[in-house]
Amino acid sequence: GQLKKKYHFELQDSLLISLCLSHSQNFTKPGEQEAARCDTRAQLEERGCMGNDIISPMNTLTVTKNTALSTNAFVKDEPIQLRPQEVNLKLRPGLPRTFKLDFRRVEGYPVDLYYLMDLSYSMEDDLRSIKTLGNELFKALQGITKQGRIGFGSFVDKTVLPFTNTNPEKLKKPCEEKELFCQPAFGYRHVLSMTENKADFNREVDKQRISGNLDSPEGTLDAIMQAAVCGDRIGWRNSSTRLIVLTTDDGFHMAGDGKLAGILEPNDERCYMDKQLYTKSNDMDYPSVGQVASQLEKNNIQPIFAVTKNMENVYRELSRMIPKSEVGVLSEDSKNVVELIQAAYNRLSSKVTVTHDALPDNVRVTYTPLCPGGGPAGDKGVCDNVIVSFNVTVTADECIDRERSFLIGPLGIKDKLKVSLSTRCECECDDPKEENHKDCDRKGKVNCGMCSCNAGFVGQKCECAIGEKDESSLRAACRKDNGTECEGRGDCVCGICQCYVQQGGSTYYGTHCECENESCEKFQNKLCGGNGKCRCKICECNPEYEGTACQCKKSDEQCRTPSGSVCSGRGTCQCNQCKCIEGYQRPYCLTCPACQTPFFHSLPHSSIFRKCIECLGFQTGPFSKNCSQTCKSINEFEMVETLPPGKPCDVRDVENCRVFFIIKQLDGEDNYFAQILKTRECPELPNIYAIIGGSIAGVALIGLLILLIIKAILYMRDVKEFRRFENEQKKGKWTPGDNPLFMNATTTVANPTFTGE
Repeated sequence: GQLKKKYHFELQDSLLISLCLSHSQNFTKPGEQEAARCDTRAQLEERGCMGNDIISPMNTLTVTKNTALSTNAFVKDEPIQLRPQEVNLKLRPGLPRTFKLDFRRVEGYPVDLYYLMDLSYSMEDDLRSIKTLGNELFKALQGITKQGRIGFGSFVDKTVLPFTNTNPEKLKKPCEEKELFCQPAFGYRHVLSMTENKADFNREVDKQRISGNLDSPEGTLDAIMQAAVCGDRIGWRNSSTRLIVLTTDDGFHMAGDGKLAGILEPNDERCYMDKQLYTKSNDMDYPSVGQVASQLEKNNIQPIFAVTKNMENVYRELSRMIPKSEVGVLSEDSKNVVELIQAAYNRLSSKVTVTHDALPDNVRVTYTPLCPGGGPAGDKGVCDNVIVSFNVTVTADECIDRERSFLIGPLGIKDKLKVSLSTRCECECDDPKEENHKDCDRKGKVNCGMCSCNAGFVGQKCECAIGEKDESSLRAACRKDNGTECEGRGDCVCGICQCYVQQGGSTYYGTHCECENESCEKFQNKLCGGNGKCRCKICECNPEYEGTACQCKKSDEQCRTPSGSVCSGRGTCQCNQCKCIEGYQRPYCLTCPACQTPFFHSLPHSSIFRKCIECLGFQTGPFSKNCSQTCKSINEFEMVETLPPGKPCDVRDVENCRVFFIIKQLDGEDNYFAQILKTRECPELPNIYAIIGGSIAGVALIGLLILLIIKAILYMRDVKEFRRFENEQKKGKWTPGDNPLFMNATTTVANPTFTGE
């Protein structure tokens, strides 16, 4: 099939990759891939490819419109300031193409100047000044061009909280009470479309009154956006230098500030003007600086920011983000605005900046100014002369699926160059017309130097007849694990991989060409360190060497422990260094901080380990019958009277006695030595009589305690009742009185013997 190639670098003519169409059987040798047809012209010719058989597409440039530049004097006809106007480029990916672009500014070119003024209360004295400067402004404009026109617009801010006081009275008169001439609050108002009539300008400006808002930043970006996109309302001419002169003494709101007033709808960069007012001021957020810059560039408008000294730095930062813009400092009452505009216009008109709009993907454009002091090549070209030229270099890094176009031109100027771009990615081969070519074994035709076989035949020269076999099944046999056919290192011919020859002369090999002997690991820039042979990407070292790159002499001197073992039996010695099993640490694999201990990776105090210590030391516990088999990992142990200094381990046996021991790991992964203390620490038997006596005494004591508590409760209740009786008795009152019917008894005793003497 046709060969396609993508280039992600910039090519030089001498490095261009070309394609040899020669279908001679001697050009691609057996085992050589068809990609060998692609090389530089010099290499292909050296290998015998005839010059007529070499295909190397070059860039082509066709100028489709190249009208001569207009003379210096402006006439009513549309002036031509840029040449050429249209070109058609066919580029080879990676190969740049340069052409020349000329620009000459027409003398007396029309100027449209839109005066956009901040009418917040702090600009009161500036408004008075501009009302008296109308004639001077027109005179200055006439000095620039005879085709000058002026328009006027004003702005304050959105009429919603927190930007403006929404009290109905304050909306009608947002200024201070002493101010007699104050117009209602508004966002942006277009006052006067472009006009050449001084009287109209002076009359409309004289009608303007100051207004007001609450916060310091103004709705500046809202006003600039509407002035840029409402071209038919403003009256911008198609052929003119478009200027917006913005005068203000404060900063500006930008995208996102509208959320403070609950305005969430983003600015859509469209015109919303009705009865000279911006109707979406309270419904749509402020535009971003990027949106404003984009619309100014799209509509070829150059802003001049005439601001007070305190705002100079703010607007200089803004000017850096808006191409072709200038900043001037106003005096306190704006009386220097005319001189400021003249100076800013001269700076803008004396500098030509060439750039482009959105480019297709993977396309680069650089500009080299052909003027003194023009600077190096870059993505923009800048010159300070009126008549300038640029070298424009266009590069396509990759193939483009269809023709694309983009515009190149000076900022702020309508004239543009249209570049139509396509890429040359197809091999433009002049193939033989013969259907069954001799170089394809009369079973196919030649297509760009390669055989395109008839049905039923495959192979580099159509030499394989697949018969009733399915071609896909033959190709599947050439794929290892359903991967790439022959690993991308050979051709699948009749289900067998024919491996390619490498640049060094060796050949890929293996059933699927998976092996080669040139990519083994290197040591000291030598394959396999020069101490072995590379076999299918793996080093086979000489007997006295080892390592992945045969970089080490075989030796275990640095791997031997004081006891003479190699890596403590827990690793292998490689390159005279221990390579420990997982968890153990160099240099001798002695310690394993993160390891688990033996017996199914259990911890030392686990049940299995505890039972082994018990059965080995005292022949008790569940392992006592087959202790030697179950506890083979403890190859050595001894019973001792005392343990070495240090904190020993301890476990409890079946009799609840504590058994103390220490354990050490011997050479090897599962090999331990234990020392077990002969004396166990067993708990004393309890005193049965003391327990029984204590229990009886305890029960008696508890019973007595209960009786005392009951007695105390009864006593407290009786005391409480007696006190209540006494209190009631004290409250009783007895009334004294005599019964009228009651007569005391009288007893008279007479002595019968008494005579009175």
